Amino acid sequence: MSDSIIKEVRRVREQHAAGMSYDLDRIYDDLKAGERKHAAEGWAVVPPPPVPPQEPDLALQRTRFACR
Repeated sequence: MSDSIIKEVRRVREQHAAGMSYDLDRIYDDLKAGERKHAAEGWAVVPPPPVPPQEPDLALQRTRFACR
């Protein structure tokens, strides 16, 4: 991606947040309303991926060769 695209995305995001008085609940509600509107118009709304299961940290587990 070029810097101009990143700058534009950040500018639009900043304008949107400023329009919602930087209130995260209002920003979330506005984004979800837009998502519902697009879904009603027939756009495919892709759900977020499921959270993978937490794997144990094997480095912190005892091994049978550990000193006791």
